[in-house]
Amino acid sequence: MADLPLLLIDENAVNIASELVENGIVPAKAAEDALHIAIATVYGVDYLLTWNCRHIANPEIQRGISAFLEQKGLFLPFICTPEELLGEDNAE
Repeated sequence: MADLPLLLIDENAVNIASELVENGIVPAKAAEDALHIAIATVYGVDYLLTWNCRHIANPEIQRGISAFLEQKGLFLPFICTPEELLGEDNAE
C-alpha cells in the first residue's frame, strides 16, 4: 500500500477554522472539528469520513460551512460516515 501524504495544519486552515467558530457556524466547543473540516478543505480532500454526527456529519452545520466556504471560493469535501460511503450493499 502506498504511503498517504501527511496533511499538515497550516495557517490557512487555522484561519478558516477560527472564522467558522467566530461566525457561529461551528460551536466553540467543537473548534477541533472545525479544524478537521478546514484541513480537509485546504488540501482539497474528496471525502471526510467521520463518526462525529453532532458537529461534522451534521447536515445543518454542513449547510452553513458550505455557504461560508463558497464565499471564499472554496469547496466543502463530501462529509459522511464510513457506512454512508460504503452504502447499503456492504452493510452486514
